[in-house]
Amino acid sequence: MARVEMTISPLTKTTAISPLTKTTATQTTSANYARPLAIVTTLFFMWGLLTSLNDILVPHLKSIFDLGYAAAMLVQFAFFSAYFLFSIPWSRIVTAIGYQRTMVAGLVGMAAGALLFIPAAASASFPLFLGALVVLAAGITGLQVAANPYVVVLGKPDTASSRLDLAQAFNSLGTAIAPSLGALLILSVVPLSIAQLQTLSPDALQLYRVQQADSLRVPYLVIGGALALLAAVIATSKLPTITTAASSQERRSSGDSIWNHPNLILGALGIFTYVGAEVSIGSFLVNYLGQANIGGLSPQAAAFHVSFYWTGAMVGRFLGAGLLRRIKAGRLLATCAVCTALLVVVSMLTSGEVAMWSILAVGLFNSIMFPTIFSLGVAELGSLTERGSGILNMAIVGGAILPLIQGVIADRIGIQHAFFVPVICYAYIVFYGLSGSRPNSERYVADYAASHSMVTSQD
Repeated sequence: MARVEMTISPLTKTTAISPLTKTTATQTTSANYARPLAIVTTLFFMWGLLTSLNDILVPHLKSIFDLGYAAAMLVQFAFFSAYFLFSIPWSRIVTAIGYQRTMVAGLVGMAAGALLFIPAAASASFPLFLGALVVLAAGITGLQVAANPYVVVLGKPDTASSRLDLAQAFNSLGTAIAPSLGALLILSVVPLSIAQLQTLSPDALQLYRVQQADSLRVPYLVIGGALALLAAVIATSKLPTITTAASSQERRSSGDSIWNHPNLILGALGIFTYVGAEVSIGSFLVNYLGQANIGGLSPQAAAFHVSFYWTGAMVGRFLGAGLLRRIKAGRLLATCAVCTALLVVVSMLTSGEVAMWSILAVGLFNSIMFPTIFSLGVAELGSLTERGSGILNMAIVGGAILPLIQGVIADRIGIQHAFFVPVICYAYIVFYGLSGSRPNSERYVADYAASHSMVTSQD
């Protein structure tokens, strides 16, 4: 992997990064970066909160518009499709206007998407809600494209991982508290049953939908205002300016291709399956825990329980950071994937509290999967690291496609049995952790050893 050279002017606080072959650093004290890091870390919290809030939107909009599971999953389809559609355009925007301005643009886009919930709620229009989610997610995509690498280079290179881990911990905090906030602010009113909805006249039904959708107006108005305020704070803050300049000589001299790195291609499929499995489980939890044979919980009580799922992911991230120093990444990834698959199977085959808590416990073992698959996928890419990262980010579109597939299946065979979709996803991640994640250096050694063994046996 190409290393990074950082030079910082103490007067202009300008950082320049170029993938050279030698690492040098002239740094001011790390305390100079405490305030910029704190400001940028709030962005991780905000997009974590908004992403997790979709798990409350799914059952709420499902009840308002009397949707099947497949139609309700269009919420996640609209949201996560943005990663596939806008990752590359946002990366070009970063190159054109820089990290700080891109973060501001992303926040403005997010604020616009949040405020679009107001007319969507006023008209009780499901298509308008989906459009608002696309705009919101497009802004989040821009924020991620800019904020992740910015945190990495905002300080000493040898502490980059700890800074990103800290920022990601605040992202997990957002995902953990969002379901409880949604339960209090959005799911406070018990919806009518399907039988009751069928007795309403068209005018009464539309009025009911407007009344139910109104619970989204104030929360998203507050969120939109907070995002606009945060955009103003970022825009007026004196953040260190970071510029990237790729070495054209390195790019020209390298005859390498991303297709020569199976760990990247298989890793993209790993990201696709992991995000798809995680989002599928989270999206169905409120409805699943409300099943009479599982928890029989009200939507509001079930939403509070969803926080356990995401809190487990936050706790697991801290535990995983220590375990990854002692256990090989691929092996730990495979172990966690086996645990998640078994927990989902247990939930599918049981009922009551066993089924409920086994599915909620999946979050704990999900925790390390995304960063581990990502790091294994970009291993030994060298000058192709940036392109490889883009491919892995686009693979997040699994969160759009797999929940929709599970929704179609749930409409036919029931929500509990439809959880075999995440099981298949976790089975693939087991393969990736044990075999598919090996970088080329390990593959060549293994192939040489195998061929040498065959020659020796023939002799």
